[in-house]
Amino acid sequence: MAKVRPHTLSGFMELLPARQIQFDRMISIIRESFSLYGFTPLDTPLIEASEVLLAKGGGETEKQIYRFTKGDSDLSLRFDLTVPLAKYVAMNYAHLAFPFRRFQIGKVYRGERAQRGRFREFYQADIDVIGDGRLDIFNDAEVPSIIYRTFTALGLERFQIRVNNRKVLNGFYAMEDLTDKAGDIMRTVDKLEKIGGEKVRAILTDDLGLTGGQAESILRFISIQGSNAQVLSSLESWRGRHALFDQGLDELTAVVKDLAAFGVPEDHFKVDLTIARGLDYYTGTVYETAMLDHPEIGSICSGGRYDNLAEYYTDKQLPGVGISIGLTRLFFVLEDQGYLNDDLNTAPADVLILPMTDGLSPAIQLATSLRTSGIRVQLYSEQKKFKQKMSYADKLGVPYVIFLGEDEIEQDMVSLKNMRTGEQELISAADAVTKIAATLDAAGDAPIRDKV
Repeated sequence: MAKVRPHTLSGFMELLPARQIQFDRMISIIRESFSLYGFTPLDTPLIEASEVLLAKGGGETEKQIYRFTKGDSDLSLRFDLTVPLAKYVAMNYAHLAFPFRRFQIGKVYRGERAQRGRFREFYQADIDVIGDGRLDIFNDAEVPSIIYRTFTALGLERFQIRVNNRKVLNGFYAMEDLTDKAGDIMRTVDKLEKIGGEKVRAILTDDLGLTGGQAESILRFISIQGSNAQVLSSLESWRGRHALFDQGLDELTAVVKDLAAFGVPEDHFKVDLTIARGLDYYTGTVYETAMLDHPEIGSICSGGRYDNLAEYYTDKQLPGVGISIGLTRLFFVLEDQGYLNDDLNTAPADVLILPMTDGLSPAIQLATSLRTSGIRVQLYSEQKKFKQKMSYADKLGVPYVIFLGEDEIEQDMVSLKNMRTGEQELISAADAVTKIAATLDAAGDAPIRDKV
């Protein structure tokens, strides 16, 4: 029979064991951070009825979705975690306490063209707060503060959360008599960092039909720079000309004030009037997060406020605010840029026990005792030469090896070898636990290290 060539589909990522442990550690830290803020975990199905997923989609979404039939059922793989959340909240409204705070970490699927750093199957990590009828602006500040804490816990330092408010933008465009083109203008302005001011100006005038003066006014407005206080002060000069602008400015000012109260340093968040987010369902605060030393990467985390999460599934008004991290892309980029912490212990065990006797009972008892103390243990029972056993330990990258022979058993001791230093000593099992635990506690456990 002809052999099938093993291969991974384009746009799908598989990791070797050490990288998988780093990826899982990243997820674990994110999960811990989200849980600290009182968010409940949620897991929705990978497969949904197509009519549910596409109720809010259509257009590009329908082109990218993985859709198939099974019997009489029209099914699709979820393409994000927001639409399934909308369905979930609408379906379980009577059983939920509002504001409903959920986080979800899971795979999503998009059948777009695979390219470097862009995947067809990838993990997203989302947090959202959903209100019943209304949702306080306080939440718009808490969400990015959680991202600050999460990225800091991961080991990142040189990042910045950029904040804006679409009501400010829509109010400004209304002052310019451009309300009917506001959506197209925001989608164009959102590309400013990628394509530059001249190309944005050309699109505004040539494609959208704005006058040169209008285009110049927009570019001048979104280019307001300075500290957060200076940008907000500049925006005050437009106050009183349009109610929507005033409301957006009040919200933006509140978010900046609360972000500072949450302890987010000003060098980690910035009012940036170029941030608009391309999706039309954002109605207020919007966020994008950039790595300062690698602007070419683009946003590694984004989101914002939306007026009605579940309008396609219920008549109830359910406003929300949320943010999403593209974990697979983030991990790929961090690896590509050399940000991953190679000092992280990625071994599947803290210690490998090598029995040096014919019977395994003493080694099994020792392994059980160490595990009871919280030490991860692998017991090697294969009948191999000593050199092969040590080669196995090296390949796994275990920090410690325990040799257990007749002499050790008679003395009720173990021979503990530090695989990094080469130091080997005869000590009690209890002392071995203490030494191993101390070494592991001292080691950095962040999967990412900042390259400053």
